[in-house]
Formats: sequence, structure tokens, C-alpha cells
Amino acid sequence: MVRARGVRKHFGHLEVLKGIDLEVWQGEVVVVLGPSGSGKSTFLRCVNHLETIDGGSIHVDGELIGFEASGGRVRHLRRRQVTRQRREIGMVFQQFNLFPHYTVVQNVIEAPVGVRGEPRDQAKERAHALLRRVGLEEKAHVYPRQLSGGQQQRVAIARALAMRPKLMLFDEPTSALDPELVGEVLAVMKGLAEDGLTMIVVTHEIGFAREVADRVVFMDDGVVVESGVPSDVLDRPQSPRTKAFLGRVL
Repeated sequence: MVRARGVRKHFGHLEVLKGIDLEVWQGEVVVVLGPSGSGKSTFLRCVNHLETIDGGSIHVDGELIGFEASGGRVRHLRRRQVTRQRREIGMVFQQFNLFPHYTVVQNVIEAPVGVRGEPRDQAKERAHALLRRVGLEEKAHVYPRQLSGGQQQRVAIARALAMRPKLMLFDEPTSALDPELVGEVLAVMKGLAEDGLTMIVVTHEIGFAREVADRVVFMDDGVVVESGVPSDVLDRPQSPRTKAFLGRVL
């Protein structure tokens, strides 16, 4: 589903990604761990072209993201073409980014109606089903300010799912939540994994990685240091950098 080859990204003189190689198979859940500043979130933003890469390539479901290769040359896609690609890739951020002046159900139907052109009645029906799935159907007609942080994040997940994405990206989805609200969001994500949705999750939730991930990737200083099944990376890390990080967070 995802194939990254030699991905590089810099901001000015700072090189944040230094040649990332990563594959994610359809239906796989990959958890990306690493210290702050290691490039995890930047890589995630490159996957759906919120950040433009400076080298290498990223394919999602066989399609080159953000660029077009023709006649031996590679050129940037037009904004409309990038928007079409992003419709297939859902993303949930640290901050919930809900529209404060829309009700919960309006937040969920906005993109399917406005971007995919779905009939409003059909989008509403699906929105209620998604809100039921994340345990919030009874909150369909309230505004985001009336919800807890955990509830807002679950709405954000429902909103991303409303676009029927092939791939879901989660950028530290629980880092802005009070500790007692983390579990309700992770439970929804666990359910999505059980349903076979392809997911890349940047998180510090080691328990989630151990229980749900098919593979754990440890990044540091813009490179993939170590990758493998959770029991290997978390319990028997080979790299001193991985060992030091886990020693601090466990």
C-alpha cells in the first residue's frame, strides 16, 4: 500500500529526513516510534503530500504521490491532482481541527459532500453510522466545544473515515489528551485495525504498539534505525539508540 524509497526532506539547512525506506502492506498496522525531532511527523505529512519531499519517492497503492513521471522527467502535480490523491488518504492530527461552527454530523459530512460530491442524505446516513462506530451517535447535533478532547478526536477519526480512505495516517492522536481520555481513542483505533484498515500510526503509546501493530519502526535523527515485529523491537532491540529510547519511555 505504501512504498517509500530514499525519502529526503529539509527545511532550510536542516535535513529532517535523510533517506527513508519503508514499505507498508495492505491491511498492515505500522507504528512509528522515536524521540521528538526524529522526523516521524514530517514523514507522515510527506505521505499525503502536506509536505513536498526533496528527494526519493513515495507511492500509495501504486501511485506516485505529489509528482508525475513522464518522458524521463518528474514534475509536480497540479493542486487539483494532489487533492484527488489526498481523498484516498485519511489523516488524524494531534489537534482535532474540527470546524467549531459546525455540528458533529456537519463536520463528518463536509468532505464527502464538498469534495466527493456525495448526495447529502447519503452522506448523513453514513456519518451517523460512523459516529455510532466511534460511540458518539448521540452527540451528532452538538458542537465541538461541547465535547471532551477524547470525543473530539473520535469525531476527527469518523470525519477521516467518511472519505472511505485506502490508508489512514495518525499523527500522535492521543498526545493532546488528558490521560484518562487516551483509552477511548485507542479503542477506536484498535477496532479499525481489527477491520483490516491499513494504518501508519506515530505514537508514544507502547502498549498500543505491542498489542495492535504488525510492525514497529523506530526512527531517530531522520533515519529508520530499526524495524520489526513488536516483540523484537520492543523486547529485544538491537540498536543502542532504540534501547536508550525504550529505557526512557517504559
